[in-house]
Amino acid sequence: MPLRLFASRERSGAYVTRMLYMGAMIGFFFFTAQFVRSVYHWTPLRAGLAFLPMTLVNVVFAVQVPRLLERASRPQVLSTGLALTMVGMVWLSRLDMHTPYPTGVALPMVLIGAGQGLVPAPLTSSGVDGVAPADAGAASGLVNTVHQIGSALSLSILTALAASVSTGHGAADIAARSGAALTGSAALLALALGATLTLIVPARTRPHERSL
Repeated sequence: MPLRLFASRERSGAYVTRMLYMGAMIGFFFFTAQFVRSVYHWTPLRAGLAFLPMTLVNVVFAVQVPRLLERASRPQVLSTGLALTMVGMVWLSRLDMHTPYPTGVALPMVLIGAGQGLVPAPLTSSGVDGVAPADAGAASGLVNTVHQIGSALSLSILTALAASVSTGHGAADIAARSGAALTGSAALLALALGATLTLIVPARTRPHERSL
């Protein structure tokens, strides 16, 4: 892997942001699925359908990204998506045994879906921005690598965080552990937003960095 890929502040910021973001999202899918199955006692099919609010909104926002990028800068779209995902995750992390699905799970998923629709495209663009043709494959591979590393590493951290919480009761344990893990996901998203604001946003104001 050519280390010159990290010479650009924007690309480095995109790699860090992607690791944190994907780590937060894998935690969201893993622990929310456990919650609806074990606390609501829903069937696997119904548990899958529980994610529809996020999925539908995700698609709606994702197809609007090209138009949004014509009106706003890439960092603005990315930062907005990260902020929406973070707010939704904070909301969702308030889960407990008595959380109703419509207001405690579905509505936060709407925000998470909107954010997830906005984030991937500009984040991928920043991860390969300005690379020489000879490095295009390596840059693309690095984007995928940090995606996988962030998911695996963060899930292990969030699982350890969840395991540290115990109420002594089955379903209540799942609810408490899911809430703790999703709080960790919200923290990862806050770090991702911070990385974007401190690395990607300043880099986009310095055109010479994008040609490195």
